Amino acid sequence: MATVLMCRRFPRLSRVTAFSTTAKRKAERGNSKSKKEKRDKPGAANSGTESGATIQLLKPQDYRVLYNPAAYAKGRAGSQQHGDRDSSQALGDTVTSPGTTQPPQAFPTAPSQALPPLRNAKPKSNTLLKQTILAMLYKEETEKEKWELHDSKEDPRMFQKGRPEYRSLSCDSAEPALTLPAEERDLILQNVAVCEGSPGILTDYFCKLSRLPVERRAVLLSDPRFSALCHHTVTAIRQFSTPDLIQMLKACVPLAIPASHPLLDACEAEFCRRAWDMELEQLLLVADCWRCLERAVPSYLGILFSYANLHWKDLTLPQFVQLLYIVGEGRRSPADLAQKVESTILRHLDAFTLEELGAICLGLFKSLSGISEHVMRRIADRVALQMEDMSTYALVNVLKMLRYTRIDHVPLMRELGRVIPARIPTTNVQGIMHITLAYSALHFFDEDVLAAVASSLPSKVSYCRSKDAAKFLWSFGCLDYEPPNEEEFYSSLIKQLHTKLHEFRKFPEHLLTALLGLAFVKRFPEDLIDFALREEFVQKTKGSKYDLYKDLFTLGKSVEIECPTYQGSRLPPKLFQEFTEMALSFAEQEIYIRPEIMEATCLLESMLGGPEYVKSHMILPHTRTGDLEVRLATDGHPIPFNFKHPVAAKELKDVGVSLTDDLMSQLIKGRAHSQSPVEVGNKARIPGQERGDAAGTPCLGGALPAGAKSQVEPKAGPWQPREVRLALQVSNRNHFCYSSKRLLGLHCLKRRQLRLLGYLVVEIPFWEWFPLLKRTRSEKLSYLHYKVFCPALLTGAG
Repeated sequence: MATVLMCRRFPRLSRVTAFSTTAKRKAERGNSKSKKEKRDKPGAANSGTESGATIQLLKPQDYRVLYNPAAYAKGRAGSQQHGDRDSSQALGDTVTSPGTTQPPQAFPTAPSQALPPLRNAKPKSNTLLKQTILAMLYKEETEKEKWELHDSKEDPRMFQKGRPEYRSLSCDSAEPALTLPAEERDLILQNVAVCEGSPGILTDYFCKLSRLPVERRAVLLSDPRFSALCHHTVTAIRQFSTPDLIQMLKACVPLAIPASHPLLDACEAEFCRRAWDMELEQLLLVADCWRCLERAVPSYLGILFSYANLHWKDLTLPQFVQLLYIVGEGRRSPADLAQKVESTILRHLDAFTLEELGAICLGLFKSLSGISEHVMRRIADRVALQMEDMSTYALVNVLKMLRYTRIDHVPLMRELGRVIPARIPTTNVQGIMHITLAYSALHFFDEDVLAAVASSLPSKVSYCRSKDAAKFLWSFGCLDYEPPNEEEFYSSLIKQLHTKLHEFRKFPEHLLTALLGLAFVKRFPEDLIDFALREEFVQKTKGSKYDLYKDLFTLGKSVEIECPTYQGSRLPPKLFQEFTEMALSFAEQEIYIRPEIMEATCLLESMLGGPEYVKSHMILPHTRTGDLEVRLATDGHPIPFNFKHPVAAKELKDVGVSLTDDLMSQLIKGRAHSQSPVEVGNKARIPGQERGDAAGTPCLGGALPAGAKSQVEPKAGPWQPREVRLALQVSNRNHFCYSSKRLLGLHCLKRRQLRLLGYLVVEIPFWEWFPLLKRTRSEKLSYLHYKVFCPALLTGAG
């Protein structure tokens, strides 16, 4: 085997220059940290990759590590490692496991010790020195691969090692201590051909054959004599005692009997027939065997859950945890057990081991079982106090459930930020992905954690599935965080997206997730966007079980606004129109009626002179959030423009103004700037449900201008040079990172695009506006007056 050493620079991914330069992006962010501040943060050492070099050991194509330990390290020397199974696999993802071919013996494993000084080395020792260095690199690469590999069947079962009671509830797949000699195997198979044997003898045959070496078991399945043994067993299966039948099924696990084998068909039917006469311990053991055999047995599980429901008070603590493990692996959530599960968790909460708590959370997560906020907080309370003693694998399982229940448990997240960065380098990619996703799903920003992830990920990126790469990009984009090594970080993930492009045909949602995460931080890989917007790919999204329309809409419109030189595929206008109508329908039902928005709309109408001066709508429907649009002349006078509003037309009629075609034409073109706003009193008016399009509005169903410029250099047409358009943003807590004033990625994208279209973005943040909702009308009017007529706005617009 030839091993090659390469020295190369890390590739740097340049952003599309037509969209924005890095300097411009930094200027727009305003509050971005200085280079010195970045160097002070974790991971900053990796930021200077332009001049850095790395030595990379290329892995041989046929090399795989036989040893398959758990993937998540505990984070300190001597601790046991645990692996992770992606809990979303049942939702359609597949995990590609590497093979297990024998590794070549090109380099002996050398102990890690200091090398002698080069000046003392003799010329003939150069070869030995090279071999030692290569051996050390080989060992390092082997360790890295061991961290990344995990067993999707065995790792969720690590909790069973913590109590001896699980031995009678689970099938131990460990290698037997005694190996069956080949001569005894042949004798057993010869006896089968001569005599069928009693059920006890047949069971003994299976148990003995299960002790064959692994390589001989594979040959056994194709042996006609073994097929005859299986046939005899099926014929006599009703005569087996329940203990013998269970022992025979357990023997099928190390024999790796295929899930569709006729013998297992007969076993399942027989266990279903006699289940109500079995003990709960036996039922759980059989269910565990089915899991090890990877056979779906919904009928059997239904009986097990009904039995457990009737005998719930008799469940011991290990039986309860094992039952929840089976619930998770079967992806079934018995509705009638939900309340009993919660009460049992609370009853045993202090007695569970930390690994059992992780198993409980994983079982609930995989089965999509709901859990009350009170119970989840109690679990999180205990984890927060003992996190350092918990394996990373179990901790990740708790984070999955915390993410699923959307509970903001600050003590746990704070402790996680203290404990987890040091564990990131020895945690496998899927575990890191779930940690990162927990932060983004809960909108919790922790720069130390994200920097540690970004620092470790480029060297692990080859282990990323399409889903992992997509979730990393989404999480960093959602939190609007660009790490110190941002170019290396993003270029490595985008390269992995290209490598996994074939997977997106089966899982289109992952590509859209990745591209939106990139768009949030102003990165637009045109070749991948072209692939995602092709008709063929769009058709695949329609077959997904996820609603991907809004993601396509956001991506397609963002490309139109931010990528004027893009020449690739685009969504058809008809599709844009459908998406816009869906977004507007959603806004009518969910956005416009929110109290904080209705109050602001009414007060602005009263302050400016009527509903014709304010429009509550979505300027950018693809961002799925509302705006309050106001137009001002550069001398500060408001301009009426919302004439399709029925209330606006009525108010103008009431004050004796005739809406002639000539007047409408002048108003639409922005020529009637000199008159004072129409005074309509202090009576608040709530806009009606019908919202027509305003003349000159850049986007309400039509395509946004691809080459839209900023308001300093407005586009010719209805938009007049002396007109200032304000987009007031009445925000809420969900627009920001948890307990902070840091906007999330989607809302950063929206404000950036509003500015590109010439709008002045005016923030009405929730921490200012919500307290005012309880104050007097005059205080609220004063606040809004300042926001709309702030001299800085008009000065900047001029």
